[in-house]
Amino acid sequence: MARSVVIVGSTGSIGTQALAQIARAGDRFAVRAISAGQQARELALQAVAFRTSVVGLAGAEGMSADDVRGGFLLHLAGAKEVASREGRLELAGVGEVDVDVAGLDAYVPEVVVGDSAARACAALPDVDVVLNGVTGSRGLRPTLAAIEAGSVVALANKESLVAGGRLVMNAASPGQIVPVDSEHSAIAQALRSGARGEVERLIITASGGPFRGWNAHQLEEVTPQQALAHPTWDMGRVVTTNSATLVNKALEVIEAHLLFDVPLERIVPVVHPQSVVHSMVEFVDGSTIAQASPPDMGLPIALGLNWPDRLPGACTPVDWTQAHTWEFFPMDHEAFPAIELAKKAQEASPTHMAVYNAANEEAVDAFHDGAIGFRRIVEVVAEVVEAYDSDANTAEYGRSVEGVLAAEEWARDKARKLWA
Repeated sequence: MARSVVIVGSTGSIGTQALAQIARAGDRFAVRAISAGQQARELALQAVAFRTSVVGLAGAEGMSADDVRGGFLLHLAGAKEVASREGRLELAGVGEVDVDVAGLDAYVPEVVVGDSAARACAALPDVDVVLNGVTGSRGLRPTLAAIEAGSVVALANKESLVAGGRLVMNAASPGQIVPVDSEHSAIAQALRSGARGEVERLIITASGGPFRGWNAHQLEEVTPQQALAHPTWDMGRVVTTNSATLVNKALEVIEAHLLFDVPLERIVPVVHPQSVVHSMVEFVDGSTIAQASPPDMGLPIALGLNWPDRLPGACTPVDWTQAHTWEFFPMDHEAFPAIELAKKAQEASPTHMAVYNAANEEAVDAFHDGAIGFRRIVEVVAEVVEAYDSDANTAEYGRSVEGVLAAEEWARDKARKLWA
C-alpha cells in the first residue's frame, strides 16, 4: 500500500524536491495534501500532477478568502487544460510529470485558504507522513497539528524545535519526528551503529559559508550579495544568510540537542568545506561513525519520507574511482559568535531560543534592506536576548503556542527598535 503524504510548504525548495522524489518513486507514495503561501499557479500544477485531495493556500496579506480561493481555482482550470492536452505538466523544481487524465475533468480538490491552511493540511487524519518544509516559526503550528493527528513528522522546519522546544518534544511520541536537515539525518543514520548509552559526542559539520577564514574586521564590509553567495547549497534568503553568519549552525546545534537528547556541551560543530560528511557520531570506545554523500538534499528528504527504510537512487553516491580530499577545521567562535550565544540562550529558559530566532529573522531582513551591517545581525540577536527578562514569562510562555509566539513578537518589536 502506498504511503500517504502531506507536504506543507510544497512550492518551496524542500517541498519541490520531495515531490521530485515522490514522482520518481512510482507508486510508493500518495500525496494527499499540499499547502503553500502565495504561489497559487504552481500549487495548482502540483495538485493536478499528483491529484491531491486537499490543497491549502494562505494567500497574500489583505486578500479575502474568496479571492484566494477564486484565484486558485482559475489556475487549477488552466493546469487541467494543459494536462488534458499534453498528458504531462512541467513543475518547478520537479520537472516533467506525466498526468493520468482519466477523470481529470471532474477533479476538484478541497481548498482550504487563509493563515490556518497549512495547519489544516497537517492535521488531516490517517496520514502516514507530514513533511514540514515551511521556513520560519510559521511551521510550529503545522508541526504540532501533525503530531496531534498521529502522523510521522518529517521535519525540515528547524524553527519548530528551536522556537517550540520542549513544547514540541513533549507532544511527540518516541520516533514520531524524523529529521530532514542533512546534518540531523546524518546523525540519525549514524546513531543506528550503537546504543544511545554508548554515544559520547555528536559532531555537526558546517561548510563555513562564504566567509570561512574571515576575521571580524573583514566581516564588517560584507554586502547582501556576498552573503547570498553560498559555496555549496542553493537555499532561500534567510537560510543562506543564516549560513553566512553561522546562525543556521547554531539553530542546528539546538535542534540536535532536543532531537537526540544529548547535552549541549557534547555537541561539537566543525567546519567541513566540502559538505560531503554531513555529520558524525562519536562513541565511548573512540569510534566515530560518519555519514557521507554529495551535497544533495534528495537523500535526507527521501529518507524522511520513507523512514526507516531507504529509497533506492535517492541521490548520486560518492564516486570512489576518483581522488577526494576532505578537510575539517575547528570553529572560529570569536569571528562567528552565533553558536555560543545560542547555547547560552537555550540554557536560560524555554523561550529564550524563540526570542533568539525571531530577533535574527528581523535582523536578516534589516541587513538586506540596508538598515544594518552584516556583523550587526548577531549583535542585534545578542542585545535582544540579553534584554529579554523571561523570569515572569517562562512558566506561561513555555507551555503554549500562543506563549511562544508572544515571546517572538516581543523579540521582533525589540529588534526593530534597535535600528528604527
